[in-house]
Amino acid sequence: MTYGVRVLEALRELEVESHLVVSRAALLTLSQETDLSADELTAKADVVHKLNDVGATVASGSFRTMGMIIAPCSIRTMGEIATGVTTTLLTRAADVALKERRPLVLMVRETPFHLGHLRTMTSLAEMGATIAPPLPAFYARPKTIEEMVDQSVGRALDVFGLDWAAVKRWDGLKGPAVE
Repeated sequence: MTYGVRVLEALRELEVESHLVVSRAALLTLSQETDLSADELTAKADVVHKLNDVGATVASGSFRTMGMIIAPCSIRTMGEIATGVTTTLLTRAADVALKERRPLVLMVRETPFHLGHLRTMTSLAEMGATIAPPLPAFYARPKTIEEMVDQSVGRALDVFGLDWAAVKRWDGLKGPAVE
């Protein structure tokens, strides 16, 4: 949930309206990875939707959004989205993003992957999703875990054309040239 929290904070900094849907598993993860309560998490979002509210605005393609980030994205959630058999608002909203050809970024963080996971990711990529496992960008020379998280979140936001100041951009090789 560290990534999800940072996405919300980044969107607030960028003055982009956020809509939050949180799974039960995400709330458990929140309690393990952060000191935030569920109420403190939801306070970071502009709009909060209940997980089972399939009548929420984000469940419809006629409700215009920039797209969706699922941070973090579990293998179960990824599998539901890939099959189109959605059981919650979270996966329904992701399905809507795909059918409307809006960006869908899945920050899949479970590892290692077996062949089924990789096939599911391939299927989702073929449908238009961006698979963006949060990986450290060591060229940015992160000094803290927070900087590593920010870099991954910022790269996910890049998919939407959002330029977040916390991202350290590559500006070419430094030092001796390699031949």
